[in-house]
Amino acid sequence: MESRPVKIFTSVGSKRVDYIAAVIFGDILGLSWETVTDKRKLGKNHIINYSGEKIEGAFNIIPHPLLFERKLSRHEITITEWKNLPVFFSTEPGSDIPFDIFAASFWLITRYEEYLDEDPDEHGRFKASSSLAFKNGFLRKPVIDLWAREFAKTLLKKFTSLVFRSNEFSSFLTIDVDQAYAYRGRNFVRSIGGFIRDLTNNDRHASERYRTITGNEKDPFDVFDFITGKITEYDTRAGFFFPVGDYSEYDKNPSWKNEDYRNLISDISRRFDTGLHPSYHASENYQTVASELARLNDITETDIRKSRFHYLRFTIPQSYNYLIKAGINEDYSLGYADEPGFRAGIARPFYFYDINADELTNLKIIPFQVMDATLYQHKDADPDTVLKVMLDLMTEIRKTGGLFVSIWHNTYLLDNTECMDCRETFETILRTLAS
Repeated sequence: MESRPVKIFTSVGSKRVDYIAAVIFGDILGLSWETVTDKRKLGKNHIINYSGEKIEGAFNIIPHPLLFERKLSRHEITITEWKNLPVFFSTEPGSDIPFDIFAASFWLITRYEEYLDEDPDEHGRFKASSSLAFKNGFLRKPVIDLWAREFAKTLLKKFTSLVFRSNEFSSFLTIDVDQAYAYRGRNFVRSIGGFIRDLTNNDRHASERYRTITGNEKDPFDVFDFITGKITEYDTRAGFFFPVGDYSEYDKNPSWKNEDYRNLISDISRRFDTGLHPSYHASENYQTVASELARLNDITETDIRKSRFHYLRFTIPQSYNYLIKAGINEDYSLGYADEPGFRAGIARPFYFYDINADELTNLKIIPFQVMDATLYQHKDADPDTVLKVMLDLMTEIRKTGGLFVSIWHNTYLLDNTECMDCRETFETILRTLAS
């Protein structure tokens, strides 16, 4: 590895420059780097000149104003092309690349556009269709990783002794347990109410409910032996996210006090990574996040540090700051419910940068690329299309040595005719990841 650091010269210091340099040079390219505002400290190093000044022998990038601002601003964005990739924030003549890779990457990875969004969906979420990536057809490409790869090739033409890290593809399969059981784990009133409704509607579920509650039949949603068995068979790295919030219109999980549910959580948490699935309204209330985290810690007898918001319902930066305050240091919520792809334009974990506070935080964001419900429910895709989308995303990530993260639900993997296609896709993905 090149011993001398890459020195990035800027006319004035900027936390934003430091942050995105760490992502591109450190996390992706594996180089040591340092930002410098005093030319006397440049020495005989490889120099990135991120300013309008002249520095002999440097690699020049004329900066866009974004990284030197201290507030949110609306910027006019025009998409152009470089190396067959979509780019924006074009630079002035004199740059060695035709766009400001630092500003464009910062804009995507910090989710700058979400701070300015005024058109959320019915659940208060930022819509995929509102994003620059979706509107311009590059949502399914990890453009930051791809830009960095082409940037490295261009740097090598000037600095031939640079050595970049070769990143290896990896995966993390995640299970959201929105409803652990169809019938078990419900309190007496809910169980009787459901039974009466089944009888009134002459529903076939009445007998199924009765057999399950009386212990004569396994709950139809309890397919955790199948899920954990396949994960173990294919030696797949996996994690489970459990809700322990109070019952509501959008929160159907059993009570966190229910013995069956507690035993399920305890058993899985001993064998797999486990995280909190904060309830529908938790993203709006710190006390709710803290209370639910305390409940899950009580059940697992550990300090849970991972989370993914239920319904992927959160707002930036408010919800992330609630997680940080509660003691969560890894969140897996960043992705879209309505579209597969790369919400932050990157296929690897990164630390959340709060633009409002202009501060780097200790919350690591692990973005996901695809969810079963997105394809099967929101897009009503056929099995062949579902598998193709997932494999195509996996291929894009393999190109960059990134992390493929998928979301599955036990309720899409039931042992019935309706779920057979999803089960087969689930196993095919596990098999592919293991190959």
